[in-house]
Amino acid sequence: MNRRHFLKTTATGSSSLLLARPGISGAEHPIRRITEPGQASRLARPGLPDLSPARWIWFPSGRTLPNSFVLFRRELSLSAPPRRATGWICADSRYRLEVNGQRVQWGPAPCDPRWAEADPINLTAYLQAGKNVLGATVLFYGAGDGTWPMGKPGFLFWLEIEHSDGRVEKVVSDSVWKVMICRAWPPGRPKRWYLRSLQEEFDARLYPYEWSSPAFEPGPQWLTALALKGSPNKPALCAEYYEYQMDVGGGPDYCQLRPRSIPMLKESQVPVSRLAESFCVDWRVAPQDYFDFRVSNAFSVQPARSVVETAPGQWQVELEGHGGVLLTFCLAEQVVGWPGFTIKAPAGTTVELLVHEAHALGQSPLLNTHFDSWTRFICREGQNRFEPFDFESLRWLQLHIHNSKGPVVISQVGVRRRVFPWPNEPRIHTSDPALQTLFEASLNTLNNCAQETLVDGMARERQQYSGDGGHQLHAVHLALGEQRLVARYLNTWSQGLTKDGFFLDCWPAYDRLARLIERQLDLSGWGPILDHGVGFIFDCHHHYMYTGELDALREPYPRLLCFARYLQSLVGKDRLLPVENLGIPSVWIDHVAYRQQRHKQCAFNLYAAAAMQNALAPLCRAFNDQGRAEAVEQFGDQLRSATVRKFWSPERKLFINNLPWRDQEKSARTCDRSLATAILFDQCPRGQNAEGLRALAECPPEMGFSYPANAGWRLWALAKAGRGDLMVRDLRQRWATLASVKENNTLQEDWQVTPDSGAQWSHCAVVPLYMLYQGLLGLKPLAPGFRRYELRPQLGDITDLEVTAYTAIGPISLGSRGSFGKREAVVQVPPTGQGELVLPEAEAIGLPPASGPAPAKQRRYKLPPGEAITLQLAYL
Repeated sequence: MNRRHFLKTTATGSSSLLLARPGISGAEHPIRRITEPGQASRLARPGLPDLSPARWIWFPSGRTLPNSFVLFRRELSLSAPPRRATGWICADSRYRLEVNGQRVQWGPAPCDPRWAEADPINLTAYLQAGKNVLGATVLFYGAGDGTWPMGKPGFLFWLEIEHSDGRVEKVVSDSVWKVMICRAWPPGRPKRWYLRSLQEEFDARLYPYEWSSPAFEPGPQWLTALALKGSPNKPALCAEYYEYQMDVGGGPDYCQLRPRSIPMLKESQVPVSRLAESFCVDWRVAPQDYFDFRVSNAFSVQPARSVVETAPGQWQVELEGHGGVLLTFCLAEQVVGWPGFTIKAPAGTTVELLVHEAHALGQSPLLNTHFDSWTRFICREGQNRFEPFDFESLRWLQLHIHNSKGPVVISQVGVRRRVFPWPNEPRIHTSDPALQTLFEASLNTLNNCAQETLVDGMARERQQYSGDGGHQLHAVHLALGEQRLVARYLNTWSQGLTKDGFFLDCWPAYDRLARLIERQLDLSGWGPILDHGVGFIFDCHHHYMYTGELDALREPYPRLLCFARYLQSLVGKDRLLPVENLGIPSVWIDHVAYRQQRHKQCAFNLYAAAAMQNALAPLCRAFNDQGRAEAVEQFGDQLRSATVRKFWSPERKLFINNLPWRDQEKSARTCDRSLATAILFDQCPRGQNAEGLRALAECPPEMGFSYPANAGWRLWALAKAGRGDLMVRDLRQRWATLASVKENNTLQEDWQVTPDSGAQWSHCAVVPLYMLYQGLLGLKPLAPGFRRYELRPQLGDITDLEVTAYTAIGPISLGSRGSFGKREAVVQVPPTGQGELVLPEAEAIGLPPASGPAPAKQRRYKLPPGEAITLQLAYL
């Protein structure tokens, strides 16, 4: 069926969502001419310089096995230290750059293979007079990963050196470089699991130590690099190297190699806090068979008596030549980075490094209960320093040491932590211990989830999601004042738009590509999630309201229109979006809150209607796309009206998820998501919100309750209704008591989690953090870029709070002391932007009134720009 013709006869009656409308010329704005997913990438944006004469290079070969490591080496002589040495580097899939034996950086960031990003390099401080060596270890995944959907192997390097005499020289990737397959990592290793490509094994006896130092002399195994045909300003996908596993072609003509749009991450060393457990292991099968196949009943353990701490942070282990020893270490909190250790041992001593998010002492002696999260190291004689090539998320680190006899010494156990270099330090303080601990756990979770992409959790999937995962952008903006990372999220996630018009909702990642195949054969209940695409419309609008800038939305915007057109094509005879029998995509919303799939139709349609009317339509107007704004609003209104007809109960004055089937199912079912959405976006007929608000406050058994990452919808609705008391109670009683907050200083994925399992203990559910700003502080932009904004504090029984929000116009802060009836608050606002304070109408304060409606029993006041004002409050 021709989709464009179909849209003219859609059941909604609005046929012009992405088609030309009367009075609108396609030439008025470049975005209006875009109808295919890839065309958005052709919009002008800052790019790389011409990287010629650099070439993509690789090991001279006809194919590359998955999980192959290639060493690239280039010698360089300088008469004096350079005045400047800057440039760009990229690799498919990951690189570690060294200069003269020193680690410089690790990259690149996860990206769509059609729009790979080159990382900036500054080697000025690393280069010296005389002989220098540039070295890069490059891993080609070759198998899908949560951070890598697909690609083709290659390495690209472009360095511009300005000498002390002013001469400029370029050093680029070409056939001058020497390369070597590094069999210390056996090529062709299998995947760790579905969404982790690398199950790493490293044999130090085969590694050419010091290979990136000037004193090293390459042997005959170092070959001349193969210079690949293709533009250096396009990604490796476009270079002429055959990708044999999936027969990937050369990439469409719109492919681009782009400059990295966020800073490189910061790295710091975090030591373990203690050795928590030690065991001796008796193996009934070969350890390698167990780790490769997870053979059941493979071992038994007993407490180790041969482990002695000989100095702070140093342990000696006596190995008996059979079996092995387990050393289980604990970190103070869960972090993301590269775990590492030093071991002095005989050659051939083997160590499996296992990582885990959560462990109960005595419960599971061997920590191999979390998606086979282990790395194998084989020692050379003497001192070895080991660190996995790829990063992990962990609180627990375990070493299984075996295949040796006699003493071995373990030291320097810890993690090289990676964290985004935030532009501001968070300013949050309260003397309430439960809330302060909760806010700190939220910040630590954000450090773990928001790095180069906005992921759900780094331990299991490492995939970038919209929907429930996209909510963390509120915390990134308000708690830390970071715009670049959110802008990158919007661009990279939107690149996962399919030709059908729906989004691959965890992109750039492998998962949804695999689901496309599985759904065709009815092998998976989950396809690309449509409600995450709806959430992405809100994400784009939120970013616009926070920043006032459209640049980050110039690529996503036409993709949003394609997605809206796709949704419109799904509308059924009931004038609603279906949630069943969708073919390839699926509707998730929040699976734990619903007993049957059809119960999701109410929430999904209210959500889509709200996105059309309150997010996409305003974005259309921001892009001077008035005709489409009207069509989008009409589509949203028709979805809302149809949802009211099917699911609104006039008797109960509630949206009932199973109203059409209630008699058959014998009882009514509601959900927090439908009720909250209806209140937030005024979707209840004639403003009848009272019963929905009552249900959200009381949480009756008939109401499905969202899992943590989506629990913010209920709190947003309570905040709108002025129920700050319930927000504070919820944060203390529901959130601050979570096991992950107490154990890991993080926020968990589900309300109930167990240690030694596949549960995510550091998940993107940073609801307490953004509710601090949007609920307790009550901060909301009323005009894009905070040109006009609102503060509506709702502090419940919190007796002291200091919080600063970082906005596009500057920091906005609140300091509060005292309790209800005798509270003193100090509000500091920037010199620009029109701030408005919303307080109970009974308050007597000396501020001029602001125009515009206020919530019931509230009054709106003007805040003096650039001033700190002190208020004595009797009703807050």
